[in-house]
Amino acid sequence: MPLDLTILVGTMTGTAESVAQTLELVLDDGETTVTVKPMDGLDASVFSVGKLFLICTSTYGQGDVPDNAKPLYESLQTARPDLADVQYGVIALGDRTYADTFCNGGKRFDAVLTELGARRIGDVLCHDASAGTMPEEVAEEWIGTWIAAARERVQVTA
Repeated sequence: MPLDLTILVGTMTGTAESVAQTLELVLDDGETTVTVKPMDGLDASVFSVGKLFLICTSTYGQGDVPDNAKPLYESLQTARPDLADVQYGVIALGDRTYADTFCNGGKRFDAVLTELGARRIGDVLCHDASAGTMPEEVAEEWIGTWIAAARERVQVTA
């Protein structure tokens, strides 16, 4: 049975969307069904239609989530749905030169999802834009281990 994964994208400049699209191609193996959804116009109800999610988001301004992700983030904080059936991963994009707010967009989503009972698979991937690496390549290296862990988890809970 294929694994259904929804990648939710929070982006200002398109980098997070590029990462998500790269992962969609990498995971298109017949064993995984991937849906990439920009966070534009989404609210907490997006989590009622799936069990496995990957949050792929940049950080903007003073450590905020990107503009297109704000309605979803705020909806999670106010609606406070029970996400006990949800499992997720986070790819956080940031720049270490902003040490106090490095990858905060992804870290904020991680915190609110955990508060609402969702269970994170693996560690948050924090990509540093000032490291000289391409976020798509770093995510491509990371996703193999993450998707393997997701498959194990889903089989255990199925």
